This record gives sequence, C-alpha cells and structure tokens, in this order.
Amino acid sequence: MEPVRFRITEAARMAGVSASTLRLWEAQGLIEPIRTASGQRLYSREQLDRLQEIAWLRREKGLNPPAIADRMGREDASEAPAGAAADVSAREVPVGLKMRRLRQAAHETLEDVAQATAIPVSVLSTFERTSVGLSFKALHELARHFGTTVAAISGQEDHDGRESLVRAGAWATWPPTSPGVTVQALARGQTLMECHRFQLAPGASSEGTYEHEGEEFLHILSGSLEIVLDGDKFFLLEAGDSFYFESRRPHAWRNASEQETVVVWINTPSSF
Repeated sequence: MEPVRFRITEAARMAGVSASTLRLWEAQGLIEPIRTASGQRLYSREQLDRLQEIAWLRREKGLNPPAIADRMGREDASEAPAGAAADVSAREVPVGLKMRRLRQAAHETLEDVAQATAIPVSVLSTFERTSVGLSFKALHELARHFGTTVAAISGQEDHDGRESLVRAGAWATWPPTSPGVTVQALARGQTLMECHRFQLAPGASSEGTYEHEGEEFLHILSGSLEIVLDGDKFFLLEAGDSFYFESRRPHAWRNASEQETVVVWINTPSSF
C-alpha cells in the first residue's frame, strides 16, 4: 500500500502553524520534507509527528531552533533500535516512547489517535515525550486502541516463568503516569490474573469512567476508596473491605480519604 503523504498546507494545519513556518524550519535544518520531481514538498506521518513536536517545543518550552535540534537529536538517538539500545530491556523503555512506537507501527498520526480515543493531541504529544500527563482512564483507552493492555506496556509480562515469587517490598513498579497513583505488580509474567498493589495519594482517582472485559476483585489494606459503577451506584470501601464486580460495567474510583489508600487489586483475565 502506498504510504500516506501530506502536502505542505495539510502538514502546516495539523502542526498548528503556517506553511511559511514549515519552510523556515526546513531552512533551519529542523525538518527535511520529501520532494517530488516537480519540487512539491510532501511530509510522511513520521515527519508530521516531528513537526508537531517542534511546534510544541517552540510554543510551550520557548526553545530556539538550535535548542530544538539538540533536544530532538538526543531523542532520535534514544529511539535507535541498534547497538547498545537493543540491550535495554522493555521495562527500561519509557512508556511514552512505547506508545509512540505502537502508534508509528500502526501508521497513525497523533490526530488519528486523538479522534479514536477523544484524548487531545496536545496531551498525547506531551505523554509520548514525557510519559506523564495521562489520566488512568486515558491510559487504559490508549492501550485498548492499540490492542494491548496497560500491564503489558508497563513491562509486567517480561517474566516467562510458570511461577512468580515476589518478596515483600520487591514489587516492580509501573512507570508513573497519573498523579498520585502508584501501581506495583504482585505477580510477574503472562498470567490469567493481573495482581497489583495500588498506592493512592489523597484525592487520586481514575479521572473518568472506563470499562473492559473480565472481572475484578479488590481488598482495601488501608485508607478508603470510593467506587462508582454504572454512573449511579456508589460504594465506599474502608480498610478490611473487599469488593468484586464485572469489568465490563462502567467504573470509576477515587481515594476518598485524607490519607494514602493501599489496595490489592486483581483483574482476570489479563485485560487491563
């Protein structure tokens, strides 16, 4: 299938700048468009991603062209699959970079993903660069869009053994994405159950309702947690309480206490 190419007017609109700005960035060595035999400028999906990042660095960070070139050069080096980078385990790759690779493998632009998930382009762009800024709900929606799970992206499935012994305090921690939410794996590997330990700061929440296939069980170790099912059923769980529900029911949650809440949370099958 012929790769998608964007004309300069289309690329400029998607990047939120003018066509003359794209010509200036080209002169400054920040982008090198594809040239047709007639001299027309065309941009690939990957180049469109680069344009959107340049625009963000210029607008939000106030970087000048040399600083942008330096930063993006370092990012390009960190993404290289060959050499020493190939020896880095999947767990050490930033989750935002993993999402960018998934998107590029799917041949989708940031705008394509934004339209499919209702997550703003600016939020997606920031997440791909920094691995932060997504709500728990948005992170789940993004994983589902790419046909994977949050657990898989976190590196939880790296372990291949039939059994998994995790000593107290030796939990593998998911890359931090949502403010106040720390998720630790209580079992490693491609298991039928996803077993996690959630540490929730006061006020931490899913920041919206989400749903997926499977069943969920949670046990409150400390603090309290408010669960909302189907948008109108509220459950306040205190330390020592346990709760089960079907994951396909729309659900949201929030730490309703003024102290940290710790929860053992189990999903089955591996769908989260």
